[in-house]
Amino acid sequence: MSQIDDAWGAGPSPRYEDLAQAFRPIFRRIRDSAVEREIAHRLPREEISWLKDAGFTTLRLPQDEGGFGATLPELFNLLIELGEADPNVTNALRAHFGFTEEVLNSPFKDYRDRWVKRIAAGETSGSGFSEAGDNKVGHFSTRVVRHGDTWHIDGEKYYTTGSLFADWINLGADDENGDFILAQVPTNAPGVTIEDDWDGFGQQLTASGTAKFSGVTIPNDLVNPLRKRFRYSVAFYQLVHLATLAGIGRAAAGDVARLVNARKRVFSHGNADRVGADPQILQVVGKVRANAYGAGATVLRAAEALQRVYDTRGTDVAETQDLSVAVADLEVNQGVTVVTTLVLEATTLLFDALGASAAKRGVGLDRHWRNARTLSSHNPRIYRERIVGDFAVNGTWPPGPYRVGQP
Repeated sequence: MSQIDDAWGAGPSPRYEDLAQAFRPIFRRIRDSAVEREIAHRLPREEISWLKDAGFTTLRLPQDEGGFGATLPELFNLLIELGEADPNVTNALRAHFGFTEEVLNSPFKDYRDRWVKRIAAGETSGSGFSEAGDNKVGHFSTRVVRHGDTWHIDGEKYYTTGSLFADWINLGADDENGDFILAQVPTNAPGVTIEDDWDGFGQQLTASGTAKFSGVTIPNDLVNPLRKRFRYSVAFYQLVHLATLAGIGRAAAGDVARLVNARKRVFSHGNADRVGADPQILQVVGKVRANAYGAGATVLRAAEALQRVYDTRGTDVAETQDLSVAVADLEVNQGVTVVTTLVLEATTLLFDALGASAAKRGVGLDRHWRNARTLSSHNPRIYRERIVGDFAVNGTWPPGPYRVGQP
């Protein structure tokens, strides 16, 4: 069934349905085992391999370079569909798609071409930026230091989402002078250890735990010569979370409708002899679905702003580039409040349409709220709302890349 036929609205392009059809059978397979994997704490290694084999991780690469040439709105719509199947998988691939944008935006042709070939061959990248230690805001405790023709890495990262499933870790660190540096580190390099020690109550299968680097050595060609993130990285990474949330909303809407339809037991003080005919229950189901619809529409609108930034690459007009980045950041910040509020409400409200049996662990409905609440906590929406308000009142544009640490 197409997205239009299922009443989620048209995709972001005339070709979207053809693009999505190649992956929907895989999404269904991933969704079918999502609850079982959560209960057993079985990491989605196999599920991610299915996506890699189908070329999903090459979506953004140009068609003549081994990819699908997907636009950013097309990518984010597909991430919504994947998030509906399992938000753990979407989040596990977040860093890879971010690194792909980094590669596509690189002004260094040799670096770009080398990594495009690796991505086209199915290689993927995980996250290596956040630290849980006492690093100062704006700096990292992890060090990447030059030794002749090689670089040596020592340090520890946390929230290394996706790295346990990946070939590479996209690492942010300080060099010997305390300046920001970016490097790609092989996950199988001597001295690299990755632990599945993330113990959050949501997003439990993302392996967002610890990565340690002890005397790791990499060649010079694995260091990014640009030494900074791509221009719309802040908005991009946040919008992946919002797409994942919108997918959770769709999953919640589908689950509550299915369970209401199958429910036989009724309350004596209800409104019908069948739950699926009770107007109050139908209202709850409709509210959950409407919230999911609004969340998805918001994500796709913000994705258009990111596409406008991408389309300015290579231009000589710095003012145009800077303005497009600021607008995209602002649109995503505005979307954070909308999507978060809608999905958290939907994943709580759905229980009002069902009985106590819906709270059983085997049903898996609790995972929707737990996953949504966890994703919503990564970048607090209170700060996003303040940024939007500051723009509305004072004309202040959003700040640049965010860092976390001690003052």
